[in-house]
Amino acid sequence: MTRRLILVFALFFAITANAAAESLDEAFSKDVLVIEASAHACHRFDVYLAISNAQRARGLMHVRHLPPGTGMLFIYENSDYISMWMKNTYISLDMIFARSDGSISSIVRNTEPMSLRSIGATEPVNFVLELNAGITEKLFIDENSRLVLETVDSDDE
Repeated sequence: MTRRLILVFALFFAITANAAAESLDEAFSKDVLVIEASAHACHRFDVYLAISNAQRARGLMHVRHLPPGTGMLFIYENSDYISMWMKNTYISLDMIFARSDGSISSIVRNTEPMSLRSIGATEPVNFVLELNAGITEKLFIDENSRLVLETVDSDDE
């Protein structure tokens, strides 16, 4: 009986995780983002793009699993002191706040799932990148790093 209950729970979790991923694929477009972590290291991520107010309000709420190498990039047209929270967000994240040129302003690591605490930029920014918790430390991504998104940077060059 216990084994059967564990299998049912595992199946339910897998279906729920797949439904959340499919829901993200339906609600957000995707692009490729590269983080230049140093002169010798670049890291590629598939990112969901949160561009509209509705997309930014939803973010990664209700997502229970974010595949490795995946994240969400919140894009703001105007620089501002952006703040986020973890309401209805079940996974811990690293939040990267970046200026209009992609340079990183600040990073908040290992956020607390489901928290209503405000997590804010230390200066006006245009981008917030959310990745699985721990990845920025693991890949040595810091304030000397830079986000490069072809779609976003194409008008600046």
